[in-house]
Amino acid sequence: MHRITIVGSGFAGLTAVQSIRRGDQDAEITLVSPKAEFVYYPGLIWIPSGIRRGEDLRVALRPFFERMRIHHLEAEATGLSADGRTLETGIGPVQNDGLLIGSGGRFLKKLPGIEHAITPCEGIAAAEAIRDRVRAMEGGTIAMGFAGNPNEPSSMRGGPIFEFLFGMDSQLRRERRRERFRLIFFTPAERPGNRLGPKAVDSLLVEMERRGIETHLGHKLKSFSESKIVTEGGEFDADLILFMPGMTGNAWFDNTDLPRSPGGLLQADAHCRVVGYERVYVAGDSGSFPGPDWMPKQAHMADLQARAAAQNLLAELRGQAPTKTFKVELICIVDANDTGMLVMRTEKHNLVLPAMRPFHWLKRGFEWLYLRRYR
Repeated sequence: MHRITIVGSGFAGLTAVQSIRRGDQDAEITLVSPKAEFVYYPGLIWIPSGIRRGEDLRVALRPFFERMRIHHLEAEATGLSADGRTLETGIGPVQNDGLLIGSGGRFLKKLPGIEHAITPCEGIAAAEAIRDRVRAMEGGTIAMGFAGNPNEPSSMRGGPIFEFLFGMDSQLRRERRRERFRLIFFTPAERPGNRLGPKAVDSLLVEMERRGIETHLGHKLKSFSESKIVTEGGEFDADLILFMPGMTGNAWFDNTDLPRSPGGLLQADAHCRVVGYERVYVAGDSGSFPGPDWMPKQAHMADLQARAAAQNLLAELRGQAPTKTFKVELICIVDANDTGMLVMRTEKHNLVLPAMRPFHWLKRGFEWLYLRRYR
C-alpha cells in the first residue's frame, strides 16, 4: 500500500485527492492543512455587495474526507527532509512514498505602507472588511490595483481586481450613491490584463471608460499611506485601497532544498514534478511551470495541473515514467455582480465575449456545481 501525502486543502490539493483515489483505491492518503475546510476564493468578489456571505463560501471537509477515506492532519507544513520522503509539520514528521504539494502561494508584502491596503483575495475576512468599509463610507475615492512579482512577472493574480472594480461600480449604482464615489484603477502595467489576451485588454479599458472609472497606468508603485497612493508617475488620494501584490512561494519552502524559480516558487517540469526529485510533485500557485508567459494563476489551472501531477505520481509509484502533461488554458468570466464578460485563451485562440447577464448566472451556477462535490 502506497503512502501519499498531499499538502494543502485548496483547489490543487482537493483535485489531487480525487484523481489519486480514482487511480488507486487502496492508497493511504494523508492531507496536511491547518483546517479541514475549503474556501471558494472566486466567490469572494460577491461578499462586498451581499450576494454571498462568508459562510456560503466556506465548506467543512470532514464528510468529504470520510467519503474519500482521507486522513486529515490539522497542521502546517514546516519543512522537508530525506529527499522528500519526510514532510515536517508543526506537530511532527509525516512519512510518505509520494508527495504532492498544493499549498498555494503567498502575497509579496514589501511595498512601503502596504498595511494600509486590503488584499481582497487573502480570504473571507478581507472581503468582509471591504464590505464593512464601503457600507460605512458616505462617499470618497476607492482605488483598486495590482502588481506582479518583479522576479517572475507571471506570478500574479490580477483578474479578481477587475471583478471587484466592476462589481463595486454596479453595487454603488444599485445603492443609488455612485455619484458620491470616485473609482480609480491603477497598475504598473501599461496594458492591464494582457495575460487575458490583447482583445480582453481593449474590452476591459472600454468597460472602465463606460463606467466612469479613472485609470492610472504604466507607473511603478512607490508606496501607500492611509490616504494616498504614490507612484513614479505621481500620487493621488484614496479613502480605501484594494491591492493585489505579486505572489511568491510559501514560507516553509525556505526550510527545504527544493529548487526555486526566480520568483521563489517551486520549479517544476512539464509533468508537474519538482525538478531533481523523485515522487515529489507540485500543482497550482505553489509552482512555476514551463509554458507561455500568460499561463494563469487561477483555480482552473490548478485543477488541470493537479490532475496531471496525481496521475504522474501514481505512475512513478508503479515504476513507470511520468508522461502526463497539462493543457494551458485560461477560462474566466469577469463578473460585475449582474453581468459578466467571458474570456477564453489557449495557445491558438483568444475569445472575448461582451458582458451579458447570462454569464453572471453561469458563473454562479458553476460555483454551485463545483462546491457540490465537497458538501
